[in-house]
Amino acid sequence: MGKRLLFVGAGAIGSYLGAFLSRAGHDVTLVDPWAEQVETIRQRGLSVTGPHEPFEARPTAVHLNEAARLPRDYEIAFVAMKVYDTAWAAQLALRHLAPDGYVVAAQNCWPDPVVAAVTGAPRAVGLVMSKIGVALWKPGQVERGMDKGQGRGHDVFRVGEHDGRTTPRATELAQMLSVIDGAQVTDNLWGERWAKLCANAMGNPVQAMSGLGSLEIAASEVGRAITIHLAGESARVGRALGYRVPKFNGAAAEQWADADRRETWEVLDRMLTPASATPRNWRASMAQDVAKGRPTEIDHMNGYVVAQGREHGVPTPVSAAAVEVVHEVEDGRRRPEPQNIGLVLRRAGV
Repeated sequence: MGKRLLFVGAGAIGSYLGAFLSRAGHDVTLVDPWAEQVETIRQRGLSVTGPHEPFEARPTAVHLNEAARLPRDYEIAFVAMKVYDTAWAAQLALRHLAPDGYVVAAQNCWPDPVVAAVTGAPRAVGLVMSKIGVALWKPGQVERGMDKGQGRGHDVFRVGEHDGRTTPRATELAQMLSVIDGAQVTDNLWGERWAKLCANAMGNPVQAMSGLGSLEIAASEVGRAITIHLAGESARVGRALGYRVPKFNGAAAEQWADADRRETWEVLDRMLTPASATPRNWRASMAQDVAKGRPTEIDHMNGYVVAQGREHGVPTPVSAAAVEVVHEVEDGRRRPEPQNIGLVLRRAGV
């Protein structure tokens, strides 16, 4: 039977998930402050493209200023806003839940404690989305740019309870999301979340500061260097925190953490070097934010790694320099250009 689902956030990921779940027969309502997006969905629906058959979906779309009139009987509410908007979005979601409903943090970075602080941990569920890239450049048109399921039995969606239990609601949510791509319940939400944070932290800021696509960065020696440094610092911090961090972006967390050794560095460098010389100009979420002139999640992504590293005695010089340079790009003091990669490495002293 279809569920009543509320999405607070109709940007790229909210629209992508909402469109699939609406097509699957769920009663989906999208709430967003972007007026043009809401009006386009109302008039023409959502156009969805990617490594699957294109389709149109017609979920309900509501302006943020209209949200107060929504009913209070939604069974599941997804917070799909940028992470810096988590607190108010979780409050809105909680207000419109049915008594036994719960809130899903469908975001990057480290949103789960913020959601739990608003809803209480028993009404919060984590959702880690691994190796999925979506974009929304024009109202009503959402695009997925990464290969569906990676073609190797990869499960994109990892649903996790905060206490690691496998519950009926987590199992049900994973089954719902399986209409989009591979989905599973995890007993390791925090490790999965840190792995996704590492994957984001090693790629997002590099694209945002350089204006380059992922394969253009990988085709460059300096691009691979900053990528390995960022991944290594993030992995070392996660290990210091005691998380059980699974493999991310092609290598085990232990291998990324060992990147200071020449032998390990060379293996990782070879792995990252693209086999094809043709660059792919897909932009990660932070690069999309820079292109749109909106705030990035850098303080909650690499900035969070830096803060946790400082607290646990793990040096993160490249991550800290990346945060500085992305702030300069955000503020208009610096253009996004490839030379910024070398600037970060010089500032970090590596």
